[in-house]
Amino acid sequence: MKSGADAALAEECAQDVMVTVWRKAPQFDATRASVATWIFTIARNRRIDMLRRDRRPEPEELTWGPEAEPDQLDSIVLQQESARLVAAMAELPEKQRIMIERAYFGELSHSEIAEQTGLPLGTIKSRIRLALERLRHTLS
Repeated sequence: MKSGADAALAEECAQDVMVTVWRKAPQFDATRASVATWIFTIARNRRIDMLRRDRRPEPEELTWGPEAEPDQLDSIVLQQESARLVAAMAELPEKQRIMIERAYFGELSHSEIAEQTGLPLGTIKSRIRLALERLRHTLS
């Protein structure tokens, strides 16, 4: 409760911790920590998980039926922004551009890109980060 949880959430967390302790009791290793440390670690992690879950924004309500036609001005602005993005992408070094295309247009995870290319995961992440910084600078 000191970390910002109300009484109901604190009670739910405590109950969840006790169930976890009961289920994972065979996994306890007395050579690594005391029982109290093990239980408090589980409780701390569960509390953090619950607070994060509660602070997560609710997803937007989906509308049903056909969407309204976009405004002509909105369409023109979108076309202009798309053209700027295409131009900015063309200015990227080829290695960075390919990573952005695979990650955002190919909808691949960084791990999937690493598997496909044979490059280390850190290299993939660095190239994408550098490319996004260049795009942000170019488009702002």
